[in-house]
Amino acid sequence: MSANEKHKNSVFSLLFSDPDILRQLYSAIEGVNLPPDTSIDINTLSNALFMGQINDVSFTVGHRLIVLLEHQSTINRNMPLRLLMYAARVYEKIVDHKKLYQTGAVPIPEPVFIVLYNGKDPYPEHTILKLSDAFMDTAGLRAGNPDTPALELVVHVYNINQGYNAAMLGKCEALSGYSVLVSKIWEYRETMGLEDAMKAAIGYCIENDVLRLFLETNSSEVINMLFAEWKIEDALAVRYEEGRNEGRNEGRNEGRDEGRDEGREERDREVLDLIAKGYTLEDIQRELTSTVQG
Repeated sequence: MSANEKHKNSVFSLLFSDPDILRQLYSAIEGVNLPPDTSIDINTLSNALFMGQINDVSFTVGHRLIVLLEHQSTINRNMPLRLLMYAARVYEKIVDHKKLYQTGAVPIPEPVFIVLYNGKDPYPEHTILKLSDAFMDTAGLRAGNPDTPALELVVHVYNINQGYNAAMLGKCEALSGYSVLVSKIWEYRETMGLEDAMKAAIGYCIENDVLRLFLETNSSEVINMLFAEWKIEDALAVRYEEGRNEGRNEGRNEGRDEGRDEGREERDREVLDLIAKGYTLEDIQRELTSTVQG
């Protein structure tokens, strides 16, 4: 756990950096009751790829399951592919490489892939994304069509906005509180600037005993993290809307889908490139906005 202390670069990863909270979170999502002595070992990847780390939270449960958990305000259909890459890196981290050359099978934790969605766009309570959905057509290259692909990865996506998955949120105080905090920020942004909306949302939560101890203990850090996260989301949204507009101009369904996908991929690449070059959040937003206007 200590190895990951400096990589809690989002409110979500900071909030869910405690093994006891992760135990409760996993129990709520999976509908199980993990005993208090069930070991939770955090092994979140720390390579700087986006906002200081590759994935939001990664942890093992009882040394038999490995959970890769992401939270997103937009649904990315590339999550199965991204999580496949994350999983490979995590296994590299936890498996003794020397044992790979033994004749006997190396026992490894079974993976579980979860995305928690808290954006503004309507989304179902629960959906499944599959890696195989992105596979190219292999007609004529293989004999027959196997029912089961040689490689598959299944991601469960849960909507954690207020009014969705109430039973799940009711079983995890931290998850429920995070949902309230984000919903209040969305609400206050209708009439306030970003920073004021965040401060108002935090004030509301503290007044109503929602994540009170967490927010009081980490108030300045939470504000800084939230501001950074949401400014990047705003910058990404600029590029996403550009992709949508390009798709609309095609005038065909194929063009709209292609425009959305290309716009999303392009904005992600540009933001990651700017972060890698050391740009500040304000510089990133200004750079992307000027590109669209130009």
